[in-house]
Amino acid sequence: MMPKQILALCAAAFLGGIVGGVLSTQSLLPRPVEAQKPNGIHAEEFLLLDAKGRARAGLGLDANGEIGLVLRSKDGNRTLALSPDEPSVIKLVERGGRILWEAP
Repeated sequence: MMPKQILALCAAAFLGGIVGGVLSTQSLLPRPVEAQKPNGIHAEEFLLLDAKGRARAGLGLDANGEIGLVLRSKDGNRTLALSPDEPSVIKLVERGGRILWEAP
């Protein structure tokens, strides 16, 4: 083979590799998933779990469609609940259901 033929073959292989790479990424790679909205997430409930999988905090809607924020103590004995739809907006409750503190 002559040097000019080797150079032409290398140039053709290089350009073919670039064109093939561009075409394959356009046709074979999956498209990224788009969010529902660029400025928000839609959900009925958000939970914050500890290392053991127990819910320690939650923000969500109850069965009546009322919103609330619930925070639980590390041992699970106390719960702090905030809900603008309840008569007592803020409540601190023991595990047995006894209200320790509440504010209207």
